Amino acid sequence: MRINSAVQAAIDLTAGAAGGTACVVTGQPFDTAKVKMQTFPNMYKGLVDCFVKTYKQVGFRGFYKGTTPALVANIAENSVLFMCYGFCQQIVRRIVGVDRKTKLSDLQNAAAGSFASAFATLVLCPTELVKCRLQAMHEMQLSGKIIQGHTTVWSVVKGVIQKDGPLGFYRGLSSTLLREVPGYFFFFGGYELSRTFFASGRSKDELGPIPLLLSGGFGGSCLWIAVYPVDCVKSRIQVLSMAGKQAGFMGTFVTVVRTEGVLALYSGLTPTMIRAFVANGALFLAYEYSRKLMMKQIDSY
Repeated sequence: MRINSAVQAAIDLTAGAAGGTACVVTGQPFDTAKVKMQTFPNMYKGLVDCFVKTYKQVGFRGFYKGTTPALVANIAENSVLFMCYGFCQQIVRRIVGVDRKTKLSDLQNAAAGSFASAFATLVLCPTELVKCRLQAMHEMQLSGKIIQGHTTVWSVVKGVIQKDGPLGFYRGLSSTLLREVPGYFFFFGGYELSRTFFASGRSKDELGPIPLLLSGGFGGSCLWIAVYPVDCVKSRIQVLSMAGKQAGFMGTFVTVVRTEGVLALYSGLTPTMIRAFVANGALFLAYEYSRKLMMKQIDSY
């Protein structure tokens, strides 16, 4: 049975939302540690030190600061990402001149994912700004950069609107785009390449949960290895702009390298790589299985 474009888009969007939820549930504590270590690298000696200090100062809930905007961000981003991924795959098919049912190569799928990420950035940037600020609010107060911190999603949102207006939610947009577009080329490329390896000549659709988990983890790892310094700059722009006007991407990048050294751009890499493998494995497992389930339901009618 041929599924029309609107139904296919709805299936991809819903499956992407399921994947985004799984990603946040499994990876949020490591994401919180990443943002803290990126923004205030001198406060923490490493991942364990960050976990211990966060638990002592804020308690277990400190690891889940920013979970609500993280859920919104990931559900919104992955819904748009996977919906646009389907459309972008059709665009790539037209560009290379093949039939709409033809399976794309791993490289072509990577290009489609890269195109799709540009659209996802528009919904990701505002929610990720709120998430990052909540995650690093305690450190902003400890460092004396702000006197009174915001403790809820609404108070952060209200603060952004009062200080910068609606466009304030798009601080760090250029660095988010610089991270997403090349990053998702490696993300989808690594995922599809890994699935091809595990399929060994069979259909990729026949792969079980373990190969899907490992493929998703590999794709996530490829993304973060490729673009981590860009993400570090983005986090600083979005968090430190609470204390006043922050330089743009190039200005912040040069300042970090000049004053703290190149290694400062890799602060928080350990929790990121742990999270990348676990969370993105869960993301693709949830996406593929929920998508298969919905496709099967549609086919049965």
